[in-house]
Amino acid sequence: MDFKGKKVIITGAGKGIGRTTARELAARGASIVGMSLTLEELAGLTEETGATCIAADFSDVAEVRRAMKEAGTCDYLVNCAGINVLESVLDMSDKGCDAVLHINLRAAIVAAQEFARARVAAGGGGVILNISSIAGHRGFQDHVCYAASKAGIEGATRVMAKELSPHGIRAVCLAPTITMTELAAEAWSDPVKSEPMMVRHPIGRFAQPEDIARAVAMLLSDDACMVTGSVLSVDGGFLAV
Repeated sequence: MDFKGKKVIITGAGKGIGRTTARELAARGASIVGMSLTLEELAGLTEETGATCIAADFSDVAEVRRAMKEAGTCDYLVNCAGINVLESVLDMSDKGCDAVLHINLRAAIVAAQEFARARVAAGGGGVILNISSIAGHRGFQDHVCYAASKAGIEGATRVMAKELSPHGIRAVCLAPTITMTELAAEAWSDPVKSEPMMVRHPIGRFAQPEDIARAVAMLLSDDACMVTGSVLSVDGGFLAV
């Protein structure tokens, strides 16, 4: 899984899975274009990986399109940008719902569209990888909008695979279990809540960002050339039991 000479856009590269993925792919030779809300969030990424950094507000479609055009034609897109607003069905706010769906779902689709248009203009080929979640497969308390966004991106990925395969573009989705990032810590720091989840993982632990980054590298690589339209659960066996 050598990515020398390849260029990858990673949204949400300022922290969590996105930043760890940037480090992992850079270590394998890829050139990184990292995107996040502010350049402050991307601080140090250039020094760590040699990345080109682009600030963009992914709640604004025009900003997404501007950032993708600034990135130019790349070989891979990894859609990691995401947020969560912990609200129940009864307490869900319009503001919270809009924020989650706009960033997790709409922005990812728009970024994929811009990436695919550039790849088609360049003759085709490339890979779109969307980060989903096991929350798109199971109902977790206070995750109503997050779950909807992740189930939505999996459905969109299947359509991308169908429509873009004639252009040599693969589209795949990766659904991690709870991954111990800053976002997950907010939702799962209470042992009363986390322990019942932990015991449902046959592997006996939650994921680390490095676990997900290595799976991203696998799916982007030519070793996965027959994989498109699929959702890979990186969940320590959670969905299997």
